[in-house]
Amino acid sequence: MSAIPVRCLARPLAGGLIVPYASLVHNGHAVFGSLDADRTRRAFLQHLCQICAQPLEERFFVIIRPADQQQGYSPEPALHPECQPYAAAHCPMLNGTATHYRSQPVLASHPAGRPCTDPACACPELTPDEGHTARSGRPADRYEAWMIAARHYRLVSHQDTPGLPLGISLNVPILRRRTLREAVLPADHAALLDLLRTALGLEQP
Repeated sequence: MSAIPVRCLARPLAGGLIVPYASLVHNGHAVFGSLDADRTRRAFLQHLCQICAQPLEERFFVIIRPADQQQGYSPEPALHPECQPYAAAHCPMLNGTATHYRSQPVLASHPAGRPCTDPACACPELTPDEGHTARSGRPADRYEAWMIAARHYRLVSHQDTPGLPLGISLNVPILRRRTLREAVLPADHAALLDLLRTALGLEQP
């Protein structure tokens, strides 16, 4: 397992893991896998790392799925080169432990996936992560980490709301690409692939 980066030593922990700056925290409990909208926007606009909240420097990484590449931007804040390996090692979606995205209950409007009964909590004003809702229950995608120079940091914003960033532009020079995990095939595709391997006399992975 990757050790906690020096940059992150001041970050709070939950279950022995760093609570990323951009993660949703509900009633004092970290909701790993869900982004806090306000902190995400702040990280985009102030060029902060989504893990340690410190300013990005000469180079940074963004986490990319095929859909992100197609739309031309990464919907998550960037990461320092030191913070990216930690995230890749400990996030179940990035390290391959999780084979499917979490299912979002239909009646659970809160990003934490459960209703909140605290009338003093501000969470009813929040909305679920749209990307997570769209991927709910589906097989995991391919994930890559792309390195970009800080001088090419560009934000893509909503057409009608220029001050509201959608993500970090990928239409810039890419210095390096790392494959973090391959996509999980749907069950029927995986079965066909196994039959093909058997027919060709190939070993199963």
